[in-house]
Parts: sequence; C-alpha cells; structure tokens
Amino acid sequence: MNANPTPSYDALAATWTRLHRLGHLGAIASWDQSAMMPSKGNEARAAAMAELAGLLHRMRIEPALRDQLERAAQEPLSELQRANLREIRHDWRSSNALPESLVQRKEMASTRCEHAWRTQRPANDWAGFLPNFREVLAVAREEATLLAEQSGLSRYDALLDLYEPGTDTATLDRVFGEVRQWLPGLIRRVIDKQSREPTIAPVGPFPVPAQRALCEQAMRLLGFDFGAGRLDVSAHPFCGGVPEDVRMTTRFREDDFLGSLMGTIHETGHGRYQQNLPRDWLGQPVAMARSAAIHESQSLSFEMQLGCHPGFVARLAPLLVAAFGDQPAFDPANLQRLLTRVKPGFIRVDADEVTYPAHVILRYEIERPLLEGEIEPEDVPALWDAKMMELLGIDTRGNFTDGPLQDVHWPLGLLSYFPSYSLGAMYAAQWFATMRRTMPDLDARIAAGDLAPIFDWLRDNIWQQASRWTTDELARRATGESLNPAHFKAHLEARYL
Repeated sequence: MNANPTPSYDALAATWTRLHRLGHLGAIASWDQSAMMPSKGNEARAAAMAELAGLLHRMRIEPALRDQLERAAQEPLSELQRANLREIRHDWRSSNALPESLVQRKEMASTRCEHAWRTQRPANDWAGFLPNFREVLAVAREEATLLAEQSGLSRYDALLDLYEPGTDTATLDRVFGEVRQWLPGLIRRVIDKQSREPTIAPVGPFPVPAQRALCEQAMRLLGFDFGAGRLDVSAHPFCGGVPEDVRMTTRFREDDFLGSLMGTIHETGHGRYQQNLPRDWLGQPVAMARSAAIHESQSLSFEMQLGCHPGFVARLAPLLVAAFGDQPAFDPANLQRLLTRVKPGFIRVDADEVTYPAHVILRYEIERPLLEGEIEPEDVPALWDAKMMELLGIDTRGNFTDGPLQDVHWPLGLLSYFPSYSLGAMYAAQWFATMRRTMPDLDARIAAGDLAPIFDWLRDNIWQQASRWTTDELARRATGESLNPAHFKAHLEARYL
C-alpha cells in the first residue's frame, strides 16, 4: 500500500495524459494541413480541428477538476509533482476563462484565414485578406478580454501569458526600448565595416533534391533523431508534432540554398528541444517546453550562435561542395561573410541577426495596439510602411506580400507571439556567454568539430528541465542571472564589429 497516497493529483495527471495524447493527434493533423493536405480538404479539416479543440477544452474545464486541484494542493507531493500541479493550474485557469464556443470559433476562423492567406499573400491581396482577418482579430480580442478579466492583466499581457508566463509589456517596453536606442547605430556601423569586405555570391541553380539532402545532412550533424521525426515542405517553415514524433518543415528555392539550409538549422534547434524533453514525465505539463522564448532560444542557438560560428561554417563548406559542386563562394571564409552579411530587407525570416530585432519591434508595436483596440486592421499597412522606413529605411508602400502579409502568425491569431523571437535571441546569447565562461575552450572545440559540449549543456540546463522551473528561475539556474539583454548586444558587437 502506498504510504503517501495522492489520489487527486493522480486523477489530474491522468486527465493531462489524455489531453497530451489527443493533442498528439491534433498536432499531426495540423502538420498535415500545412504540409500534405489537398486544398479541397480545408473546410472539412477546419471543422474537424474545431471539434477536437472543443473536446480538449471541455476536458480542461470539467467541473470535477476544481475540487481535484484544491485537494491535490494538500497532498504529500514531491517537488516535481508540485511543479506539475503549478503548470496544470495555469492551464486550467486559462481554459476556464473561455467558453467552448469561442475556442471553436477561434479554430475555424484561424484555419480559414491561414488557408486563404496562402494564396492571398503571393497575390498581394490585402483587401481580400481583410474579411477573414477581421474575424480572427475579433475572436482574439474576445479571448484576450476574457483572459484579462480572469487574470487581472491587460488584454495584450493576458495573451502574452499564454506564450511567455511571467513576462509583461512593461518588460518588453523596457527591453525593446533599450534595443531601439543602440540598434540603428549598430546597423550603420556594421554596414560601413562590411562595405570594405567583399563577398562572392554562390552561382545556381541549386536543385531541390540536392538541397533537401544537404538539409538532412545538417540535421544529422546537429543530432536530430530521424527515428522520431521528419522533414517536409510548407509555405512557412515550422516545427510541430510531439516529442515522440517531431514534424519539421522548410521551403526551397532553386536560386537560393542558404534560406532553406539556415531555416532548417533553425527548426532543428526547435526539434532537438522537443526530442529531448524529459520522457519520464511525458504527457504532463511539467515536461513541456518552458515558453515560446525558451523554444526560440534553442532554434537561435542552433541557427545563429552555432550555425554562423566560423568553426561550424567550416564543417558546412565541404557539404556544399559535395551537394552543388566546387565554386569560390563555398570557401569557408567567404561563406562566413555571406552568412553574417547585414543588409536591411523586407522579410523577417530572411533577416540577418543584427536587423532581425527591428522586424520584431515593428510587429510588437503594431499588434499590441491592434489587440487592445487602439487601431484597426485597415490602419496596419500605413503603420507598417512608416515603421519599416523608420527602423530599416525600407519603402514598403503597396507591397503587402513582403509587408504585413508575410507572416503566418496573424492569420493564425498569434497576436502576441512575435516578442518571443527577440527574447529568444537574447536568451541564446546568454546561454553561449555562460558556456564560454564555464568552458573557455568552447570555440576551439567547435572549430575541431566537437559539438557535444553545446548539446550536453543545453540538454542538462534547458531541455531536461522543461517546465520544472519558471522561466526566470530556469535562466538563473542555468546562467546565474535573469534575462540580461547586455549579452545579446555584446554578442553582436563581438561578431560584427
């Protein structure tokens, strides 16, 4: 007989295991919708996904859970169980703020909007995009209002809490305000320096089959387990699925292999985090990724901190020669200059790591007042044009394809996700600063092809910790301090100046 019975906690854990398993099916259906599903299946898939969303929501708001949560808090739980109970309660509270009808409307609206966006974006059709997006925004505002009433937060903070628990707009305003002060000057200095460092452009075409093989080689080099995941193609690269079955996607262009290669390396960081979450607690919230920013810190650790490191670039160079034939552009030094070239551009996902924060700040400064009801969708293009000119000196007037239609996030209703990207870049810089402090020979080991120290550190300090700690506690345990954006600035100055 168990000396310390925990029946209420055990019942909660069983419910969240069921939620995980049903969510597994939803994740694969969502991947299929983006990567494999024929276009005429969209309405039926939208209805099916809405039905599943409703079912999962009903499970989360089952009346018996309230008593189970109260009783479980009094049971003799271990430290890990208490952490799991904290995460269950957070999930339960958020779910109970929303009616099932809203959850289903959100799924239907976002599915329809995203599906139409796939053709509206290349057609530069902002006017056609607006009707669907208005419905997505209306649902997001309603969701944010209900979550705000339940939590006491502002509407934007209430949605941000779904992705970044513990982070608020006061923090974002402070951090992004600091970046706004030094970023334009840094961009100018780097561009001036690089103007005296010519590069040799790769000569295509680069056949898609060869690109795909190259991407898979890079994934293997970075430790991705193909027995528990796969690579496919979608309009917008992403990493989804579950730890046991990670689904990554990329996209290819025959005139440019670097976009698919570095995008794949980025998604591999997400994938390895997913694959290395603690299996002993699989199915429980405590075994899930800590936050969107921590997830992005993994993709940016792979793509920027490691993927653009001279030692790693030297490992990639012979793979390019094998894939596409030898040419001067594939010299490691030239390839390094190509990968770290700073040039303001239209597209966020193609941006270098110096100008990238400007793209995030722009979106944050638009989506926050949009969600709060201070502006409307019709106001977005003019604001976008003004901020692109202010932050990057780029004219986007009339170019919706490469402007406010370029991202999948707003069609999907993810109206508080963008800050996670730059927070993730800051965390990634902090992780590597800590690794270099504790392993002074890290750069030499990367140059020698020994990536194990990086993967071991990330596994021990980030991947296996999952959601055991709050985000701030995770950072302090891993690095000795809370998020410190100074590491990001120092990284950019060291690499680019």
